[in-house]
Amino acid sequence: MMRLSEQTLDRLQPAVERPGYDRRAVAAGVVHLGIGAFHRAHQADVLDRALAGGDLRWGIRGASLRSPGVRDQLGPQDGLYSLVVREGSETRVRVIGAVRDVLVAPESPTAVIEALAAPETRLATLTITEKGYRLDPASGALMIEDPDVAADLMSLDAPRTAPGFLVAALARRRERGLPALSVISCDNLPHNGTRIRDAVLAIATRYDPLLADWIAETAAFPQTMIDRIVPATTAADIDRLGIELGVEDHGMVKTEPFLQWVIEDRFAGERPEFEALGVEVTQDVAAWEDAKLRLLNGAHSALAYLGGLAGFRFMHEVVAQPVFAAYLDRLWDEAAETLTPPPGLDIRTYRAELARRFANPALEHRTAQIAMDGSQKLPQRLLASCADRVTKGQRLPALSLAVAAWMRWQEGRDEAGDPHVVDDPLAAQTHRLVLDHPELLERGAALLSLRAVFPANLAENPHFSGPVLDAYRRLSTRGALGAAMAAGGAP
Repeated sequence: MMRLSEQTLDRLQPAVERPGYDRRAVAAGVVHLGIGAFHRAHQADVLDRALAGGDLRWGIRGASLRSPGVRDQLGPQDGLYSLVVREGSETRVRVIGAVRDVLVAPESPTAVIEALAAPETRLATLTITEKGYRLDPASGALMIEDPDVAADLMSLDAPRTAPGFLVAALARRRERGLPALSVISCDNLPHNGTRIRDAVLAIATRYDPLLADWIAETAAFPQTMIDRIVPATTAADIDRLGIELGVEDHGMVKTEPFLQWVIEDRFAGERPEFEALGVEVTQDVAAWEDAKLRLLNGAHSALAYLGGLAGFRFMHEVVAQPVFAAYLDRLWDEAAETLTPPPGLDIRTYRAELARRFANPALEHRTAQIAMDGSQKLPQRLLASCADRVTKGQRLPALSLAVAAWMRWQEGRDEAGDPHVVDDPLAAQTHRLVLDHPELLERGAALLSLRAVFPANLAENPHFSGPVLDAYRRLSTRGALGAAMAAGGAP
């Protein structure tokens, strides 16, 4: 079967939407670091609509910081790929043309620096996951002992980290008399703009204090909140789409209809007309961010661990269980009481929308995928709500079970004894703690001692540790459904 490309666009079915603009006239105003599936289903979707509206300044040059996988997918396809939107039995396919090319940083770091330093580049966007910022989770300081960070502190000729690439490029822009960039983090992190700014300035200060001052004064690092569920693409997805399209698309991504992007109104220069594209531009992102992290992401993580332990492979299977649905409501009750919703966000309506999105069977969102990198996600998704409730003297039966489910997940086996991969930066440490503490409550206490995850003032508070260890014991004796029934009630 032929690949999707400029030459095969005319072979597509009439119902497939394709770029209606002249891709040859598109300028690459955006360089994106970490061009994975989420970027291609979220920010690239928005920017493609800007191009379709006639503003041809916002094409994308992607940069993979690790492997050539995405370059190898999109290169033979002239950067084209299908955005497959699924809900229930309905499927809509749109070919995205916003991506000009994909660079591979380890192969050509200079090319990535030059892309960021190009005169037409105005925005640098990032989806590098929590661990890509190279900041210590507890202190927020740059991890100077990290080998890649240490290499960047020695020389920025061939950076290894996203902050290192940004510093190197900003240095060249300053030398050439070009304006600084708007650096837009699109990762699910609280204060994500501040985090990437801190990492960039920490490296820049060691490299050249005057450069650091220039960056601090002229670059912009807006806070953002992003939301769209983007499950991993499977070989079966690619085969099925190939039959539907009549051409093979190795770069396809699948997603849901819902898309949300909230950006702080803080930019260094030109930007797309985001408001016309459905993006919320606001002075205060924090309240939106907290609601999303604590309600959507917190619930997603909790149900992924509990559902995965109970043997469910997909999120829609988990929420279809009445016990887990009741538990989800209790979890949301607890988390919602820690929020101050922004104007325009009705929590009850938001919860109903989330429940509908979680239940979408067409997405086939795997619990194991959601469970990845939990040690990096737990603090903002679940522990922040726990800390707020503990401070107020409020109980947390549902939240504590979610934390205990992450602990139970570290054991590497579900309730049927089937093994699963603990895909996490701290997996070696948690595995060692599990092996070294065969007794249940000792193991739970050892996991709570991980300061990279649990701050001491929370882990050592009996109003937190007590409920978590109780829930951990219930998971062992009653299983995920039984523990969820105790924490959330049953219909």
